Amino acid sequence: MSQLASSDIPIARRGGRMPEDWRDAAARWAVALVWFYEGFWCKVWRGRTDQRAIVDDVPFLPGWASTAALVTIGLAEVAIGLWVLAGRRVRSAAVVQTVLVVVFNAGGLLFSPGQIEEPGRLLTQNLVFIVLIWKISPRPVTR
Repeated sequence: MSQLASSDIPIARRGGRMPEDWRDAAARWAVALVWFYEGFWCKVWRGRTDQRAIVDDVPFLPGWASTAALVTIGLAEVAIGLWVLAGRRVRSAAVVQTVLVVVFNAGGLLFSPGQIEEPGRLLTQNLVFIVLIWKISPRPVTR
């Protein structure tokens, strides 16, 4: 029986990471860019009026705190985008992202349904986004 060199064994079986191809990198950048757009552009820089209105409708949040809450959420979303690009603890990042997307969608639909023009479109787009988030989160290698 001939022996295989370690270079003949697939990287995943050696416990290393598979080399990333352009599709993986593009998918990771796409996820990060969604977080950057939603966080920086929609909440910090320009602040979309519909997102401000949704935060304004959150019960028990005083009106004076809406801007601070919106900016804080936006900066957290930017941080998540950076986390995605860093490629560290990708399973944890996927869990956090999924929870946040679900919580943000539920909160918007529950507290401010009049501010969301097309709830079906919102849910469909975010379902696709969650699938992409998990697609870039590789399964652990089993031995």
